[in-house]
Amino acid sequence: MQEDLVKIGELARRSGVSIATLKHYLREGLIRPARKSGRTMSWYDPALVDRLRAIRELQTTRFLPLDVIRETLDGTGNAQDDLTAAEAIAGVLDRHTGSRARSKQEVLERGANPRELAWLDAMGLAKPSESDQCYRGDDLALLMTLAAARRAGITARMLPFEILDRYLAALRALVTVELEMFRVGVFPNAKPGELAKLTTAATKLSERLVLLLRRKLLLPTLKQLSEAQPNASSQPKGPAPRPRARARKLQQQQHAAPGRRSKRHR
Repeated sequence: MQEDLVKIGELARRSGVSIATLKHYLREGLIRPARKSGRTMSWYDPALVDRLRAIRELQTTRFLPLDVIRETLDGTGNAQDDLTAAEAIAGVLDRHTGSRARSKQEVLERGANPRELAWLDAMGLAKPSESDQCYRGDDLALLMTLAAARRAGITARMLPFEILDRYLAALRALVTVELEMFRVGVFPNAKPGELAKLTTAATKLSERLVLLLRRKLLLPTLKQLSEAQPNASSQPKGPAPRPRARARKLQQQQHAAPGRRSKRHR
């Protein structure tokens, strides 16, 4: 039987998943060894390759957390509802993809900052595809929006690129609240077969709701900020000159003035 099993290195080779990632999946309970022949020697069923490909698919295309993926593949908990919702959300997002594409090289040639591109890639906000290294959909739209801000005169000194960290933290909190409310309110009350339709409608409407609420909040929030934190431009640029220094300066100007006048009259 053991000759039919494989070691973790061979499982990594067949599945295309790194050994480090496989060990992480082991800790998360996504995969299990079929047999152990010692304290550190484990053997795995080659059939796990299909499961590993399914895990990667759910991670990269549906952005599901590992605990949800585990429940989905094991058929436990709310995993099926989460998967249905994820597929519906992905369907809405796919409609924004479009056919427009721009290669990473083109983006760099148009003045993009390599450090900023690397940061966006690491955060999963704008990643070129592995096949042709092109940006598409919302990834490309994000890059174009940032470039438009610079062209409009909003310089990096005015709004540093790192401000996206704060945007991301605020939006992540908003999205978390939104999805938690949806899972608690809709999942248990949706009629059989209606979850996908409800998720699609909620995804579209929530984008509109967030935009409208932001518009409503802009001016009241600006008023609050201006009252609490007066604009820096209204503050003195530097310390006021001391009285003695101002007096000495006036005296010097008065002594120099006759000389300048007499020179003109010569």
